[in-house]
Amino acid sequence: MSLNTPISKVRGLGSAKSGTHHWWMQKIAAVALIPLTIWFVASIVQMTQADYFTVKAWLSSPVSAILMLVYIVTGVYHLRLGLQEIVEDYVPNKGPKTFYSFAILFGCTIIAVACIFSVLKIAL
Repeated sequence: MSLNTPISKVRGLGSAKSGTHHWWMQKIAAVALIPLTIWFVASIVQMTQADYFTVKAWLSSPVSAILMLVYIVTGVYHLRLGLQEIVEDYVPNKGPKTFYSFAILFGCTIIAVACIFSVLKIAL
């Protein structure tokens, strides 16, 4: 027996009234990471014997730089969603939950900005 009303089942809303948006975003990010990770690993494997200037030239190409930035942003977004889900599911008190949520957002933002800056510094 479900505690949801029939209309909430149709709308996809749970008890928190937020629906499945968070779940869908995490799954979409995960699916997007599959080809990006294959591209990244294949690129790194091809450059195992490359020197610094070869890697810099590779990352300076627009396609590589854009794919790397998309990979970073998608990966950090997926990380944030996963960590947020852990906090929401396993931290019972509101005070620590709020602190951890802000810490996750701040930490992921710092990671994303540092990675984006690094890619742009090499690529430009």
